[in-house]
Amino acid sequence: MQEARQYRKTENNAVTCSLCNHRCAIHDGKSGICGVRENAKGTLYATTYGKISAEAVDPIEKKPLYHYLPGTRSYSLGSIGCNFHCRHCQNWHISRAERKGAYLRDLSPEEGVRRAGESGSASISWTYNEPTIWHEYTLDMGTLAKKAGLGTIYVTNGYITEEALRELSPMLAAYRVDLKAFTEDFYKKVCGAHLQPVLDSAVLARELGMHVETVTLVIPGHNDSIEEQASLIRWVIDNLGPGTPMHFSAFHPDYQMTDRGATPVATLEKIYTKAKELGLRFPYIGNVARHRYENTYCPSCGATLIERLGFSSRITGLDGQKCTNCGEAIEIVRHVS
Repeated sequence: MQEARQYRKTENNAVTCSLCNHRCAIHDGKSGICGVRENAKGTLYATTYGKISAEAVDPIEKKPLYHYLPGTRSYSLGSIGCNFHCRHCQNWHISRAERKGAYLRDLSPEEGVRRAGESGSASISWTYNEPTIWHEYTLDMGTLAKKAGLGTIYVTNGYITEEALRELSPMLAAYRVDLKAFTEDFYKKVCGAHLQPVLDSAVLARELGMHVETVTLVIPGHNDSIEEQASLIRWVIDNLGPGTPMHFSAFHPDYQMTDRGATPVATLEKIYTKAKELGLRFPYIGNVARHRYENTYCPSCGATLIERLGFSSRITGLDGQKCTNCGEAIEIVRHVS
């Protein structure tokens, strides 16, 4: 086990973790809400350092990231645990897994970077479960990855603290954040968290120079009203910029939320249309097969810039970061800097 970063010692061998916005007070022998950061006699340990549950080479579109290294592959890693308890979690088998019963394999940061390079990937993604709680491991691997010329990606719920995100910022290039809803009530009842820290982290990531894309899973009866989605879109435009790609994805019943059906495609199309009306340059819909709103269109002339089919993509109308038809500058990252 590795001693954790981002914590302070308090009285009677207790500690306060400052990695995520739960800021757990953890007594001796106990773990935080995430289940993987454990206090042993007044020292906080990152118990999943170097422990992986999932390893794959994914199309970057699967994250989903549409404006960061499009058309490339991303070496993707996950472990166990999460600081949210979402009732609709699609990866609950690892996010809710306990360390003693989980099937975990060892992978050093150095070996991870080597495998990423050998796989032909352009980047490393920490994904599948919440990467925030893997902080020390991702920091070490990401630092090596950046030196090796690889992109670095967090697929995150955005509950990281300011101090932890600032510590990651020298190595972290892309921040793909879930904006699960735009109400405090949803975050409290469905996720066991709060909305404002997520919004704050997204703003900070942008200020720190990271590429930011957002994903909202549109759940019937929970967050699918056009009024709520319009409020969320306005917030993104005002705080992250109108060029921020926003993904609106279809829900399907899973885990503890099987009491409602999948999101109608018509609902997602209405949100897409509203986003365009409000001035968002790049809305997308997801989890809908073969839909034209998966493609990237020039917000100026309407030309198709990137065609997508599922997780595959083909760049058809870009010259670097400009539309080949009209010359419009497009907010997109084509190469690792």
